[in-house]
Amino acid sequence: MDLQLSNKLFVVLGASSGFGKSIAARLIAENAEVIAVARRIEMLNQGAEGSNGKFVPMQADVTLPEFPDNLIKVINGRPLHGIVINAGGPPAAAFMETSPAMWEDAFYKVLHWKVCLLQKIINQFIDAGYGRIVLIESVSVKQPVSQLVLSNSLRAAVAGMARTLADEVAAHGVTVNILAPGYHDTDAMKRLFAKRADLMQSDIEAARAMFTNETGTGKLGDPDHFAELAVWLLSPSSAFVNGQVISVAGNLVKGIMG
Repeated sequence: MDLQLSNKLFVVLGASSGFGKSIAARLIAENAEVIAVARRIEMLNQGAEGSNGKFVPMQADVTLPEFPDNLIKVINGRPLHGIVINAGGPPAAAFMETSPAMWEDAFYKVLHWKVCLLQKIINQFIDAGYGRIVLIESVSVKQPVSQLVLSNSLRAAVAGMARTLADEVAAHGVTVNILAPGYHDTDAMKRLFAKRADLMQSDIEAARAMFTNETGTGKLGDPDHFAELAVWLLSPSSAFVNGQVISVAGNLVKGIMG
């Protein structure tokens, strides 16, 4: 299937590992050009190998105030077709384990920087009459995850922001969608394995087995499979999908609207 992405420009945040890395690789396979953003430049440079210049590494902390302007400089006036907004989550914690400082930090690291970035770049999409915005959040938007009160709360706020923005830009050919991954075989799951192992007084492998069992499929998700859905949402074919939160979580989400 031709997704019509050849030579189109995309920005992928968190591109050095996990979902971001898989999405960037899938876009490159479709002959798109990718500005790949992450803090770990050595891992980004690995992604550039064999890309024929289509993979452009950008070392940055996306949560810093200067990031949106620095990204705009790298885009350098070229038509931007889509962006994947993706970064790590707040620490695992139960409600009574949190402090006011942790809530403030989670606000800035989960919601605030995304608002600032979108306000900087959204007019570029509106002026072009086309754009695809995909936010990678968490299954916690659909179904709260135990011991993740910060993620459960702040990612729901991201979903509210994104849904409102989707209404405001739909008539301009711009779509805004959220992918809500469940338990996938990525490095980000390690903090959950560690938290579960501590609570259950078990080892990491036993905790991993518990999470695997909760997916109802007998396995953790494959980030490469997740990337295929993300790339379709970045394509022209997804024009009639807007303002949605799509869970990718095996059989974890039990609600009939999941």
